Amino acid sequence: MIEYLNIHHVSLAVRDLTKAKQFYKEILQLPELTRPPFQSNGAWYAIGDQQLHLIECPEGEALRKGPIHTQDSHFAVWVKSYRDTIDWLEQSGIPYEARPESVAGFTQIYILDVDHHIIEFDAPYGS
Repeated sequence: MIEYLNIHHVSLAVRDLTKAKQFYKEILQLPELTRPPFQSNGAWYAIGDQQLHLIECPEGEALRKGPIHTQDSHFAVWVKSYRDTIDWLEQSGIPYEARPESVAGFTQIYILDVDHHIIEFDAPYGS
């Protein structure tokens, strides 16, 4: 039997690493981690105890092109405050789809990164 501890990282293919780094480091303000000297271009970021890995792959087959579609592949990040997250997204000019009274049992906010990866921010009701 496998004893699972947590998700270590999520990897996303990105078309343009410079644009992706601007989004994740400068706009979302994720702390960048030191990345080993792989043969590929990429960047690693910390999200709490987990990591987000970006891998530059300009011709990647799995890269999305469409709008937010919450039933498509995505990753979710638990945030402290729904309202503060909405405020930050609005200040940063990032379009979002908000579900303040989601049937999930917590609030949900969906955004797209520069490569149309769907990111979900979840927070407790009333936060």
